[in-house]
Amino acid sequence: MDLTPALLLNALMIFGLRILDVSLGTLRIGMIVRGRRNLAAVLSFFESLIWLTAAAQVLGNLESPVQFIAYAGGYAAGTLVGAWIEQWLAVGKVVLRAFVPVNAPDVAGALRSAGYYVTALNGSGRDGDVRILFSVIPRRASGKVLRLIEEVYPKAFVTIEEVSTADLQEASVRQERMARRFRMNRK
Repeated sequence: MDLTPALLLNALMIFGLRILDVSLGTLRIGMIVRGRRNLAAVLSFFESLIWLTAAAQVLGNLESPVQFIAYAGGYAAGTLVGAWIEQWLAVGKVVLRAFVPVNAPDVAGALRSAGYYVTALNGSGRDGDVRILFSVIPRRASGKVLRLIEEVYPKAFVTIEEVSTADLQEASVRQERMARRFRMNRK
């Protein structure tokens, strides 16, 4: 089998298509986890369309190991690219927990001054009394919030977790809007 320019160009196209479809798949899963079902559905349409195109190219010439390698390499590269894009987009919210000694500088006050909501609880740890701070923040803001905590009290122990649902107020506002629409339509 000769490595013709047409074969190499086709392999490059397969590689690129796989990067696209796997990246979209990674983003789709992230959107599902974060409750963005409509966006996930749109992404899945394009993901499957692109995958079908790439698979048809490979299956149209089963004697080409170059295309198999391009297909698998595109899958691997698409995984990396999709994860990078998902991290860069930083969609959703996270819950941040900070553990600080009770007598530490006022981390909760600094977070509140920066515009974040904070719930503080007192607890008892291995080395004495602690204050446990909880805040649900945009995922995109987590680096900024971590830097702020570090400025105020660098020894704080901080954990961050993804939040799949947050803010019952948003749900109640949606329900109120629907009720108003229904009342308006009945008149």
